[in-house]
Amino acid sequence: MAQTQRKEAVSINIRAKAEQRDLIDQAAERLGRSRSDFMLGAACREAEDVLLDQAFFTVNAGTFAKFQSMLDQPLPPTDKLRRLLKTKAPWDK
Repeated sequence: MAQTQRKEAVSINIRAKAEQRDLIDQAAERLGRSRSDFMLGAACREAEDVLLDQAFFTVNAGTFAKFQSMLDQPLPPTDKLRRLLKTKAPWDK
């Protein structure tokens, strides 16, 4: 019979102002989640974003030359792109 490994949960303690705690609790309640689950989810998403923003990709010379060529020769504008560029941004309306 195969054994399943359980990962032990560890505590993470942070200090927050009452207003911050109340705001977090309100949002967590709206989603039907606990404060801990809500905070851990938000913190993990932010951590992933930070790490992904700092990812470094390497490619060989041929692939990089092809990539540069694509940047130097953008696709021709389409009607869809023209409409998009004429549309006001939501914050400018």
